[in-house]
Amino acid sequence: MGLTTRVLAVDAGNSKTDVAVVAADGSVLAAARGGGFRPPAVGVEAATDVLAEAVERAFAAAGVTSVTHVSACLANADFPVEEEQLTDALHARAWGATVEVRNDTFAILRAGVTEPRGVAVVCGAGINCVGMRPDGRTARFPAIGRMSGDWGGGWGLAEEALYHAARAEDGRGGPTELARTLPAHFGLDSMYALIEALHLERFPRHRRHELAPVLFATAADGDPVARTLVDRLAEEVVVMATVALTRLDLLDEETPVLLGGSVLAARHPQLDDRVRDLLAARAPKAVPQVVTAPPVLGAALLGLDRLGLVEAGVRERVRGHFEG
Repeated sequence: MGLTTRVLAVDAGNSKTDVAVVAADGSVLAAARGGGFRPPAVGVEAATDVLAEAVERAFAAAGVTSVTHVSACLANADFPVEEEQLTDALHARAWGATVEVRNDTFAILRAGVTEPRGVAVVCGAGINCVGMRPDGRTARFPAIGRMSGDWGGGWGLAEEALYHAARAEDGRGGPTELARTLPAHFGLDSMYALIEALHLERFPRHRRHELAPVLFATAADGDPVARTLVDRLAEEVVVMATVALTRLDLLDEETPVLLGGSVLAARHPQLDDRVRDLLAARAPKAVPQVVTAPPVLGAALLGLDRLGLVEAGVRERVRGHFEG
């Protein structure tokens, strides 16, 4: 590969987009941040316009107008047909000679491993899991909500906490401190008042995500209902990881299991301990570790992998930039 070989790394989530232009030697020439990538809400063209704003700023800072390869890890790329559609949309922008689109969970996985091998479970607003082997084999789930069998994520935890708290207050369910702690977070004195406020949108919808940390705090104080929900999330994390390991024939090999996303990266003691205990029992060779590196690093490494840029120091240089 020549000195002009470059990778455009893109990590586009629902709430923000990070892009970076990376040279063949692993040095980062420029980086930029943009808005969220939400094709289901605004359409592919409008969503790609959001990417374009960040890409154009990164290109200008790097002094380039295109690159050799675009490595794009995108939210909402859940099915092959969506990956193909998004690949076509990025090709049309002429940012690079070649384009590879993957689900954004692959960026977190690649950011946490020294070679493209392992399993990642991401729990942020939602929950997802992917796995990969160096030979190109992958394991993944649709991960688009309850209809694809998912349970968990910050949004799902908030919904479950509200459900149990509402039933505790009106007598349909057993007691739980969540009936007090959830409304108190918003300065309210009852679940009735909180339900009314959420229903009438007196609080922005995105603020429901704030209830997941309240759930964990309530669990840490010993509330049985809250603790049960945390334990169920640990079960979901481990089930996804174990299935992915099994599909890739990695269950009997020492394999990294990366834990990412805001919920898992917070290292809540009950959740963290329970995940590790369950993994030790069901996948003893799994090596769990929390990923804190920015996912755009993973997108960059996947791009360098694709171009065969594995010379000594290349991966270390790009990793040093983002982790340093």
